Amino acid sequence: MNLLTDYSIEELKQIVTDLGQKPYRAAQVFKWAHQFSPYEEMSDLPLEFREKLAAGFEPNALAEVKKLTSRDGTVKYLFRLNDGALIESVLMDYKYGRTLCISTQAGCRMGCAFCASGKDGLLRNLSAGEILSQLLYVNRGLKGTLKDRAVQNVVLMGSGEPLDNYDNVVKFIGLATAKEGINIGQRNISLSTCGVADKMKRLADEGHQIMLTVSLHATTDKERNMIMPVNRAYPIAQVLDASRYFFEKTGRRITFEYTLIKEFNMFEDDAFRLAAMLRGMPSHLNLIMLNDTGNKGIKACTREEAEKFKQLLEEKGVTCTVRRSLGSDIEGACGQLRRKG
Repeated sequence: MNLLTDYSIEELKQIVTDLGQKPYRAAQVFKWAHQFSPYEEMSDLPLEFREKLAAGFEPNALAEVKKLTSRDGTVKYLFRLNDGALIESVLMDYKYGRTLCISTQAGCRMGCAFCASGKDGLLRNLSAGEILSQLLYVNRGLKGTLKDRAVQNVVLMGSGEPLDNYDNVVKFIGLATAKEGINIGQRNISLSTCGVADKMKRLADEGHQIMLTVSLHATTDKERNMIMPVNRAYPIAQVLDASRYFFEKTGRRITFEYTLIKEFNMFEDDAFRLAAMLRGMPSHLNLIMLNDTGNKGIKACTREEAEKFKQLLEEKGVTCTVRRSLGSDIEGACGQLRRKG
């Protein structure tokens, strides 16, 4: 069955007129959908109209299966979609506001060695409304409204590669930023990609002003091939070229991510190569300490080792941060909770 959250106001106008209602009803339906409201709460819609809507459209996309709260305050949600597929979202509290990490696919086909999301492959893409529903559910659960959101920022960094589900992700951005709905600013949306270079350029050409986060995780194509199969299609040089292109088109500084893997990508030569890669590019580098996902040969480093690598990079002029690790006690890495169901 179709989802109300999949539709823009313009699309809803056609739906409501087909059901015998005036076009202005579309904005009312849109508002209720963005409040994650069931039909019985849609009090300004005629009962007969609600019944007709209910016959063809689900009001929302998901139900909570499990909710875990970390000792650091991070909250992880396991959701079941209407067809039974499981996805995850993670709520993190930062000094600049609450940030919700949401999924764009059920599973993932990228196969990155350090990530739990892709261990079972890709089940399917999420629709725009399914992506959006994660945000709407959490905002409602935190007593947020459309005028006073409880979630200030969104990162498309949960299960799935967002640019592998390009059309639905771009539609989600349009829905989430609509002023009549939850109205998240584009600059409060961050999209994390493993480096799908052609789609990165397409994002830039279409004028999207979101934040772009690009996963590097290695400094040579040989090493990146070993942990990120996508590198065979989009090697490092192409990823860096697309990153520069995105900055030149949008003016938005790129964030690069580099997962620290002990005895693999943390040598002094790696620091030299990283510095050379990023020289002259307006960017910030996030160094990520692994959450253990049980992958053989992928060893987490200590905080001391991470800080030592950071120092090497800073000595070479790289602006970088060791990202705060959140939710490790509640299986905070992407895909861990979903795989246990």
